[in-house]
Amino acid sequence: MRVHCTKNKDSKLKEAPSPSLGKDRADTLIIGGGCVGVSLAFHLAKAGMKDVVLLEKSELTAGSTWHASAVFEEEKADVSDDEKDQNCDPIAIQLPHETAVEKRRMLTSTAKLFTPQENNFCYDLVFVKVWFLFHIHLQEGKYPTTGHLAGLTTYFHPGINLKKIHSYSIKLYEKLEEMTGQAVGFHQPGSIRIASTPTRVDEFKYQMTRAGWHPTEQYLITPEKVQELFPLLNMDMVLAGLYNPGDGHIDPYSLTMALAAGARKYGAQLSYPVQVTNLNSRSDGTWEVETPLGIIQAKRIVNTAGFWAREIGKMIGLQHPLIPVHHQYLVTSTIPEVKALKTELPVIRDLEGSYYLRQERDGLLFGPYESEEKMKLQDSWVTNGVPPGFGKELFESDLNRIMEHIEAAMEMVPVLKNADIINTIAGPITYSPDILPMVGPHQGVRNYWVAIGFGYGIIHAGGIGKYLSDWILEGEPPFDLIELDPNRYGKWTTTEYTAAKARESYGFNNIGWEQPHWFYKPGDETGYKPSFQRTNWFEPVGREYKQVMEKVGVIDLSPFGKFKVKGTDSVKLLDHLFANVVPKVGSTNISHMLTPRGKVYAELTVSQLYPGEFMLVTGSGSELHDLRWIEEEVTRGRYKVEIENVTDEMGVLGVAGPYARQILQKLTSEDLRDSSFNFLQSKHLKLSDIAVTAIRISYTGELGWELYHRKEDSVALYSAIMEAGQKEGIDNFGTYALNALRLEKGFRAWGAEMNCDTNPLEAGLGCFVKLNKVIGNTTSGCFSYSAQRSLAFAYVPTELSKIGQKLEVELLGKNYPATITQEPLVLTEPTRIRLQRKGGSPKI
Repeated sequence: MRVHCTKNKDSKLKEAPSPSLGKDRADTLIIGGGCVGVSLAFHLAKAGMKDVVLLEKSELTAGSTWHASAVFEEEKADVSDDEKDQNCDPIAIQLPHETAVEKRRMLTSTAKLFTPQENNFCYDLVFVKVWFLFHIHLQEGKYPTTGHLAGLTTYFHPGINLKKIHSYSIKLYEKLEEMTGQAVGFHQPGSIRIASTPTRVDEFKYQMTRAGWHPTEQYLITPEKVQELFPLLNMDMVLAGLYNPGDGHIDPYSLTMALAAGARKYGAQLSYPVQVTNLNSRSDGTWEVETPLGIIQAKRIVNTAGFWAREIGKMIGLQHPLIPVHHQYLVTSTIPEVKALKTELPVIRDLEGSYYLRQERDGLLFGPYESEEKMKLQDSWVTNGVPPGFGKELFESDLNRIMEHIEAAMEMVPVLKNADIINTIAGPITYSPDILPMVGPHQGVRNYWVAIGFGYGIIHAGGIGKYLSDWILEGEPPFDLIELDPNRYGKWTTTEYTAAKARESYGFNNIGWEQPHWFYKPGDETGYKPSFQRTNWFEPVGREYKQVMEKVGVIDLSPFGKFKVKGTDSVKLLDHLFANVVPKVGSTNISHMLTPRGKVYAELTVSQLYPGEFMLVTGSGSELHDLRWIEEEVTRGRYKVEIENVTDEMGVLGVAGPYARQILQKLTSEDLRDSSFNFLQSKHLKLSDIAVTAIRISYTGELGWELYHRKEDSVALYSAIMEAGQKEGIDNFGTYALNALRLEKGFRAWGAEMNCDTNPLEAGLGCFVKLNKVIGNTTSGCFSYSAQRSLAFAYVPTELSKIGQKLEVELLGKNYPATITQEPLVLTEPTRIRLQRKGGSPKI
């Protein structure tokens, strides 16, 4: 059987490539022509940047963007040869052998096997009809779509800042056709997340509290409303729905081409097929980008190369922790019940069944996310690289792997039971270890930026293009997106680690260093059992809180980022970096690095250990995030300093509680009394003959020390401390107890109470603040084991911030009375001691 392609008489199947460099210099050079890279080119050019160049090795949309927008179908057998010849010519597409086996099964066509010289694996040559869906001749369906991977777009995100990315993308896509003259096939029927368990209902109530101050529509709807919007559901399984009216789906191919048209309109140059073959960093921080057509010199480069991103990183010695995951989705033939509908169905996300489902013309399209045990990784690409020439190919489908999700979908949407599956698509999606993309400048390599690892690139493309464009042009991020910082990963992200963590696509996922949240004792209920109510760790955390407040506790703080800074300009550098004064020798302070606009970029503990030699300590997730900023300032200011990252070489133990001094004094001849070792002092001493740098500070707010030492001495030091504290009842405590202790003391946390963002009033949204409406948001919360009440930090309007002000806090759909109280709720240990000396009454 011969299968032909169908051309739209009014447009070409694809744009003609432009295999030329055009320019030999670029301000920003983007590597990769998927929707994210093209979006960045569009936004940079639109903002006025000159000399924006994008290089794509194949053609625009090749890669994950492509398998989001192409569908293979069999030509109808009754089309005459004359009609075929009038419409188009046959086209040949090379597919990997495993893919062609699947397509041969679909197309019942013959295939000729051959082995291309340039590749190490066999191909089948098959004649297929490739329909880029925005060129489809619309047939009987009322609601023809132009995207064949879901191409899903949603305002929803469980985080706060990524929701801004989603929102911007959707607003851009709504007006993109008007801006560029290119149709994008954007459908906005809304979406519904289905809650079929009481815990999921609690989650939706929680998400509604977070949506209250965000300017996007979101509603918690009843089963009756769910049925009204999606009448084909099995309502016996539905308890509630989370409804976003503006959600929908878009054709990724059309989206990318529209962004490309806009980029060119504003002066960007998009060149393809032009493969980047090598990258050379110059001493002045610029780059030489080698291609078969010549060399381009660029001020900065941005890696947006999708599943080729690792290959680009390897050119400059970076091993980006990315791994391709096989993602499958299915398309049905016409379903009578769907065809009979008068309006397009909203997108459904069944979180218990772990799949999405939407209308595709008069049928349905649904895609599952398999469990950790069944999902398939293309890990050979990590070790051996992406096969040369791979771009518009697919993997062989495996319905057995997703059968439980198919059955769940049929149970939730019964009309699927009688539907025919006409297409099964399986393609690569690139994931990072925590399933979030990596976006921003990379530490250790000047002027090298990334926007890679997008598991959901369509909804992120518009917003990330704008976000990165603003950052590049303004010199600082427009708002905080620390969760996407590419520098959250370090040397520990091996291939094995990346694969194992990527499999944890849902659930608790620590990245990098891991710390105990709480410690089990006989009688405790084990396991990680998250809940929106009090859960199995509530009592153990209370026990650890009491341990620190009444006795003494030990906590592992080794994940702290730790840097040594020394040199003739060290004091000058730190005076420039931080808003606080530079501490004297033997002293420590808390300092903040501020952006040019005065936002808090980072919080660090700064100690001057010796004249001109400093130790900087930052939070456990901020090591490379902060180091990149410091290194950039050193380069920009030409400071004569040496910076050494000692995070991996140095361990840290925290000892805190009323008996902390008594126990440590047993292990050293150094006088630890207040008269000799004050709060916020640092000293070099020996504990049980182990050298440590001891800082009189504790995030618990209690009497305590942080003990910095060689990592190889950690076990010996810990054992000595635990043995010395047996009489005093020493024990361990974890990060959950630490959080409760710091909140009671009024200690802010970077990333929660302070970051590159502002509260609504600081953002100039005062005119939208009204009484009896949402007037602020909480940033951190816990149970106060001292006051036996719930405690939270919150941003509220100044006029409502007086002590004693009565407010209400929304939690899981209910409002609870709250009172603004004097902070801190519990005084720190040094403050209590000072009050006692003055005859005052310390508050505990």
